[in-house]
Amino acid sequence: MLKFYFNGSPNPTKVALFLEEAGLAFEPVKIDTRKGEQFTPDYLKINPNAKVPAIDDNGTIVFDSNAILLYLAEKTGQFLPANRAELLSWLMFVASGVGPYSGQAVHFKHFAPKDQNHDYAHNRYQYETDRHYKILDGHLKGRSYMVGDDYSIVDMALWGWARMVPFKLGDDAFARYPNVKRLIDEISARPAASRAIALKDKFTFKAEMDDEARRNMFGHMTTKVA
Repeated sequence: MLKFYFNGSPNPTKVALFLEEAGLAFEPVKIDTRKGEQFTPDYLKINPNAKVPAIDDNGTIVFDSNAILLYLAEKTGQFLPANRAELLSWLMFVASGVGPYSGQAVHFKHFAPKDQNHDYAHNRYQYETDRHYKILDGHLKGRSYMVGDDYSIVDMALWGWARMVPFKLGDDAFARYPNVKRLIDEISARPAASRAIALKDKFTFKAEMDDEARRNMFGHMTTKVA
């Protein structure tokens, strides 16, 4: 059976959405990153980058959420747009832009030490995250889905991060991206999305962002490289 290494953060949740939508049998394996479980030798054999998610599909190991979505879509033939060029363009836009900038926006808004001045970094990542969502909103104007006329892995990839827009950019941020919000609301209303979000609740994860969690999540706070 396919093993799915995950926690409740955006990237694993979008893979959970695919698994639930496709009706694939899987064994969830929790990786509590605040406890440092991503650094165990056994998990580093699965993902040398010490991140979640990852899958072990009967010996075929895939890590990085967007790579997993593409692998599973190609394997099952589900949620795969016919226009491969457009699929790859938007999937990589989410992978290389939306995800990384969103993650940094969250970090500098919520987790960077408050006793240091992070105004430049905070503004940069807020600006870039907003810029990416404006591009997405323009693309979705007059379109039902990101690629073609059907719900696909690109929509799932976007949903993982976009459903958290208020956490990244402020409570009123969705008002700036009505087309993105329309799509995210539609996906979130699907039964598979509810199951994907609820998967984490079947396990106990460390909730506190204490010194241990910060060491495990933010290695740069304890290790100076340059």
